[in-house]
Amino acid sequence: MLTDSGRETQDETFTSLISGADAVEAQCKRFEVRASEGGKVLFSADEDEIIIGADRLKVTGTEGAVFGHSVETPHIRAEPSQDLKLESPTRSLVMEAPRGVQVNAAAGDLKATCRKELHLQSTEGEIFLDADTIRLGNLPVGSFSSSSSSSSSSSSPSSSAPRQTIYELCVCPNGKLYLSPAGAGSTCQSSSNICLWS
Repeated sequence: MLTDSGRETQDETFTSLISGADAVEAQCKRFEVRASEGGKVLFSADEDEIIIGADRLKVTGTEGAVFGHSVETPHIRAEPSQDLKLESPTRSLVMEAPRGVQVNAAAGDLKATCRKELHLQSTEGEIFLDADTIRLGNLPVGSFSSSSSSSSSSSSPSSSAPRQTIYELCVCPNGKLYLSPAGAGSTCQSSSNICLWS
């Protein structure tokens, strides 16, 4: 065991370094670890803050880094060829920025999945979808009945009728989207069964 103490007076200890079999303990107003070349501060601690001055902080534990309160950093990056995961197992994950939040996937897909509702909201701007193809999967198909066609021919489709392959995208008054079989004119109806039951 190694013990070293500095004293201001005969009775007052102001630094203490104790090296034992299980731990190294230091008691002082400020503790610093410096690089052997250049004297750069790699680690410093006092009662107000801890500073890690290394170019890189690497946490190798399987649970990653756990923070009891907020985290402030200009950059979070995963190891090369590794995925980066931000997770809140029991609560929500919030990213806020007064000048906007930007998410880019330069060489891959961007996926957003959720169990309940997905809200895209712009209070003062617009929502702009820019892609070669925009697909809306699993939209319900509404029923269309023309007033000029006879009820017997429209209620029972014959096996020789061609399969419907072109649909019109319709919007209910409450904003719900549905498909309607395309015709010579619009087949969207505000009284569609989809709108009435939504």
